[in-house]
Amino acid sequence: MTSSLPRPLRLGYVPGATPAKWARIWGERHADVPLELVPVAAADAANAVREGTVDLALLRLPAETSGLATIALYEEQVVAVVPKEHHAAAADELTAADLDDEPTLLPVDDPLRWAGAPGAPVEHRPESTEAAIELVAAGLGALLVPQSLARLHHRKDLTYRPVADAPPSPVVLAVPAGEQSEAVADFIGVVRGRKAGSSRGRAEPAPKRTAREKTLAKQAARAAAGKKAGTPKGKPGKRPRR
Repeated sequence: MTSSLPRPLRLGYVPGATPAKWARIWGERHADVPLELVPVAAADAANAVREGTVDLALLRLPAETSGLATIALYEEQVVAVVPKEHHAAAADELTAADLDDEPTLLPVDDPLRWAGAPGAPVEHRPESTEAAIELVAAGLGALLVPQSLARLHHRKDLTYRPVADAPPSPVVLAVPAGEQSEAVADFIGVVRGRKAGSSRGRAEPAPKRTAREKTLAKQAARAAAGKKAGTPKGKPGKRPRR
């Protein structure tokens, strides 16, 4: 038996990405189409959209986005995660130069791919950011990540400091390139801040009038005002007194 319920819109999101705000707005505006939040690994996010596992996804750049269209959402501050007793923890903010001689961990799922990143990468590469956090706690080195990942993997024995001159880590919405389904187009409208009832292809604004059209409209308004001013007051059918 075929279900009459609408197909949910599947939104993938990488670790640390925060779809909650847009999910709330979607729920308020499109209660008839459920939004399914699907956690995806950073390395798999773009392929999940291309292969249709999800309809769209929040992912970090840089990433291989061939066959996809991307909409910029926000940029994250890059931070250095270190043990609380580490000397870098004494500063409120770091620069890349402060980390030049520091051993650093570079996980296989490195979310930054920062060319020329500071520090001396240790030989062992942990499989994931989460595993790298464990090695930071063990004193093997510092870890450079977007701030949301430092928060996600927070530990009482670790802290993090912003790296002021690090390039920001951009988060984008990735959708299949080309014509979009109505639900995907509506979600794009949500993340772009369109108001309720407005979406791509709907309620298009009236075209702007040309200068000539504006002039003719003014002339017509003056003519109408002149006729109104010349109309005598008094009872109909009687000529005004002189």
